[in-house]
Amino acid sequence: MTQALSRHDRVLGCLIGGAVGDALGYQVEFNHWDRINVSWGPEGVTELRRNQISDDTQMTLFTAEGLLEASAGDEFESVKRAYMRWYATQKEYLPPSGARGLAAEPWLYDRRAPGNACLSGLRAGGGPGVNMDSKGCGTVMRSAPFGFHFGPDEAFALAERCSALTHGHPTAGASAGAFAMIVAHLMNGETPQRAVSATLLHLRGGLDRSETADALQQAYRLAGNVPPGPNTCAPLGEGWIAEEALAIAVYCFLGTDDVRKGLTASVSHSGDSDSTGAILGNLYGAAYGHAALPREWASQVEGRDTITALAARMEPVA
Repeated sequence: MTQALSRHDRVLGCLIGGAVGDALGYQVEFNHWDRINVSWGPEGVTELRRNQISDDTQMTLFTAEGLLEASAGDEFESVKRAYMRWYATQKEYLPPSGARGLAAEPWLYDRRAPGNACLSGLRAGGGPGVNMDSKGCGTVMRSAPFGFHFGPDEAFALAERCSALTHGHPTAGASAGAFAMIVAHLMNGETPQRAVSATLLHLRGGLDRSETADALQQAYRLAGNVPPGPNTCAPLGEGWIAEEALAIAVYCFLGTDDVRKGLTASVSHSGDSDSTGAILGNLYGAAYGHAALPREWASQVEGRDTITALAARMEPVA
């Protein structure tokens, strides 16, 4: 088991950590490693020069709000409604009259490179049958909150089901479910290794989950052989698709408990840097709590006050 932390500290750490990793990576999203090396140096992205979060954190917060507003048994529909509220923020410039909750926050109306499948799936109304060939990482990067209040199996199932609102490929669902399951294990105090191993075992027992299981197995193996550093995640892919983004984050998570070093490694590569950083930040925060995050990054990340208030609603301070 990891150190004794309150559930509130883990939830706050998970949400703030995700925002920090997101902002760190958003600075270089779409940049090739060679360009990052020239602009930032051989150590990679070691500074938070801009504090802006991306659509990854936006959608994560709406996931959390959807779960907060759900009654027992209504979680799927409540999350769907929350995603539709997020979709509305991508079409408007300011909150409409009568908006409430996150939809009333003007800063969330900025378009921050939203994923095409997320937009098209919600434009179509969300639900089974949309984007059947899409397994983009947009399902994974938004799914940490499913692990807060549900057991590992329930978290997996709900995240997997909600992924189909925008991405119909089975691997997109399996990867979202696996991420939520790891978070749920961490919320229960499991070590990173145990959380990932238990999730990998769960994946091996299901249908249409082999791509995610294989990617996690490769991440586990790489973490045991190559310490995370700038562009060391390249053998795992670039993170644009669900299982690769999860694998890159898990590789850094298992490879080092140095949060600053891990986050730097997770975004310093030729791929979807904000998503891999966000996923890893969620994992570090859930495992080690808010205090483990680099203070100068956590204190200045965009939306911190809103995120802190949401975390307190998700899990009140004991």
